Formats: sequence, structure tokens, C-alpha cells
Amino acid sequence: MNEAPANLSPPAIAMSGVGAGANRDPGVTVAADVRWTVNLGEFWVVAGQQHSGKTDFLMMVGGLTAPTAGEYRFLGEPMPIFEETRLSERLKLGFVFDGGQLLGHLTVAENIALPLRYHFDLGSEELQSRVRALLDFTELRPWANSTPGTVGRSWQQRAGLARALALGPEVLLLDSPLTGLDARHAHWWLNGLDQLSRGHGVGHGKPMTLVATADDLRPWRGHAKHFACLADQRLLVLGDWLAVENCREQAVCDLLDAGPAHD
Repeated sequence: MNEAPANLSPPAIAMSGVGAGANRDPGVTVAADVRWTVNLGEFWVVAGQQHSGKTDFLMMVGGLTAPTAGEYRFLGEPMPIFEETRLSERLKLGFVFDGGQLLGHLTVAENIALPLRYHFDLGSEELQSRVRALLDFTELRPWANSTPGTVGRSWQQRAGLARALALGPEVLLLDSPLTGLDARHAHWWLNGLDQLSRGHGVGHGKPMTLVATADDLRPWRGHAKHFACLADQRLLVLGDWLAVENCREQAVCDLLDAGPAHD
């Protein structure tokens, strides 16, 4: 009797010949002929120098902008997903913006609750329970009733993470989550993402697929398992940390010598 294949799930991200344009000017190419596969449960870092187009590329990965060329499938679905009929598939992807991008007139707790209120008809107790769990995970309980403008940027970034996790995405994209953080906050993020990658209660205990951008590779050693580099309009898919250390591309060497690393 033949055994069934162990895993029939499509890749989280599958790109073939994909092009990505700049958000402000789609005619400007930030990446061309991208051939990249991210399987479910993998933890990736896409690194690049400032102004290399990392944010623009990640917005295309997140379906916020359309590819300028090629084919991109997210969990088997053609991207971008704008149709209401495919909303359930779109909600499997979460996005953490650089700086959190919170609504200033809402409290931290209200920002976190917003996607739950918008997409689900939850009872008050269930909604509050979900928000409390996210506040606890991100250590934001003391600032739950504060507005974003009254808390530091590091805490705003955590609130952005909590909001992105609210709907329980299968794939989480993070735009430069370590930028501007001191060692204490950077350590929290690396530890927190490790927990999500392995499976944490706020992600329903299921290993989450993670893709983060960075301008310094070194803090991610021992955390992310897969690495790529965006440089000169190319996505260089590198592999594991050993492949990073053995790479002789100048762009990768520069990212391994980017100034003081986070502890």
C-alpha cells in the first residue's frame, strides 16, 4: 500500500520571474526576475542596505502592491488578493509596518482590537480575552489605555506586531523590526519571533512562517534559518547562515560589517 505524501500544502510564497516596483514610482524597479520559494514554517530574513528597496519589495510580497512581472502565488493563490471573495485567504497574511503605523486617535488596545472588530463578530468577552493575550505577549498591558503618541517608538512597534497577530495569520511579514531599537528591545523581538516560529499560543500554537527585512544580518544569526539579500535590483537567495558566511557577494559582505551589532 502506497503512503500518501507527507505534505500536500503549497508553499507560503512562490515567485517565478517576479518584478517589484517602487511604491512611489512603479516604473522604478527594485527587484527583477525574482525566483523564490518560502515553505510553510520557515523563518527568513531579507537583508539590504538602506534605499535598496526592502520596504517596496516586502509590500509586494504582502500584496499591498502588484508585481510588475512574473507569477506570485501565496498559499497557492495568485497575488495580489484584492477580491472580496478571496478575503479569507488574504487574512492568512499579516504585515508589521516599520514604526507600527498605528491610528493616533485610538488607544493601544483599541488599535490591536481594530482588525478583530472589523473582520469578526466577536462577543465582548472573547474580544477582550484575545486583546489581553496579545497585550501580555508584547508586554504592552501597562500602555493598553495610552494613545500611540504617548508611548515610545519601540512600544509602538510592538503594538503593530500585536495588531498584525490579532487575526492569527499563517504568514507574518515584518518591515525592519529591529531598526532603531536598543539591545533590550532587540533581544525581546528576536526571542518573540523565535517563539512565533516554533509555535506560540497567540498564533494558536502553530509554527508561523516569518519573513523579516533587515539592514544588518548579524543579529539574526541563530534565529532566522534562511537568508536572502536585496541588492542591485536582484534578490540573492543565499540559504542558511553558513551560506551567508561563505558568500563572496560584496553586498552580503557589507551587511556582515554594518556597524555595532545588537547584543
